[in-house]
Amino acid sequence: MSSGAEALPQVWIVGTGLIGASIGLALRRAGAEPVLQDQSVTAMTLARDLGAGRLGPRLGYVDDGHPEPDLVVVATPPDITPTVVADALRRWPRATVTDVASVKGVIRHDLVRLGAPLERYVGSHPMAGRERSGAIAARPDLFEGRAWVVCADEGTEPAAVERVERVARAVGSVVSRLTPDEHDAAVAAVSHVPQLAASLVAARLEPLSEHAVGLAGQGVRDVTRIAASDPGLWTQILAGNAGSVRAVLTSLRDELDGVIGALGDLEHGLDEDAPGARAVLARAIADGNAGHSRIPGKHGAAPTAYTLVSVVVDDRPGELARLFADIGEAGINLEDLRLDHGLGLPFGVAEVSVVPAAAGPLEDALLARGWQLHS
Repeated sequence: MSSGAEALPQVWIVGTGLIGASIGLALRRAGAEPVLQDQSVTAMTLARDLGAGRLGPRLGYVDDGHPEPDLVVVATPPDITPTVVADALRRWPRATVTDVASVKGVIRHDLVRLGAPLERYVGSHPMAGRERSGAIAARPDLFEGRAWVVCADEGTEPAAVERVERVARAVGSVVSRLTPDEHDAAVAAVSHVPQLAASLVAARLEPLSEHAVGLAGQGVRDVTRIAASDPGLWTQILAGNAGSVRAVLTSLRDELDGVIGALGDLEHGLDEDAPGARAVLARAIADGNAGHSRIPGKHGAAPTAYTLVSVVVDDRPGELARLFADIGEAGINLEDLRLDHGLGLPFGVAEVSVVPAAAGPLEDALLARGWQLHS
């Protein structure tokens, strides 16, 4: 174990789903040896078999054969998180306990109600995830370049905060400090409402005919990408952050009412009697542009305007790998990639994002290698 790994605390991970198992994999890669615990023997054994750590006792059972933790990471569903955190604080009186649930205020409120010793509790939230769930979807690089929010207050022991932040940095995250209320307001806007919006838009597709759904392009795929999420988990998350989510949705509803009104005027040919309808629509799109421009770029850096180079890729094995190889041989760094499949066609379009200065050289290099560019 390296000197950096020796500095890591002894970690117990309680809950071996996507996030818990990914934390285990990332800590193993950093040289640590976390202990895994879950209510489900199958879940914790699978996480062990995937390399996320070594088995501890099943949740609710005591086993003195393992070293006491310095840090307990609770990665359970939000509805049982407060109870699990409180039990861990009582069981290990010298350990720091953190949870990684995506709501913070309601969990802290429940811990106060349960009489838990909050000086060793540090609420936290790694801003990372996938559409898939369970340990089988875990990845050791899930947290790289992602924010890990740490929520502490004046009563939290500084050493407890330092332990949580050390582990967050060890798995590749960038630490950000917020109060629980600040966190919940922020994630309502950047995570919880987008999930609802994706689900509501995707639900509009269900009654459509096969011919209509067959017209779906990259736009609807992008908007609905996160719609295939676990309803049970998201019900818990939304219920736990109901106030903040409702505030964002109320603001969104007010603007949506304006758009609906403008469209109604245009639909009925009342634009001359109701000037400004088109301005409402243009403003909605322009405000979206402004908000989109604030989303951080790669690795959390300042937003960057990339240039798209669209390449026609035949739908056969090895073509995408050949494209990557040719981009690499051209000395161009690929910033992002999106695939748009042709409807019923034996090819698709790979939209390669590069810094603007690299677009011209990349186009020249790909044309020289026989690739067809899509204007």
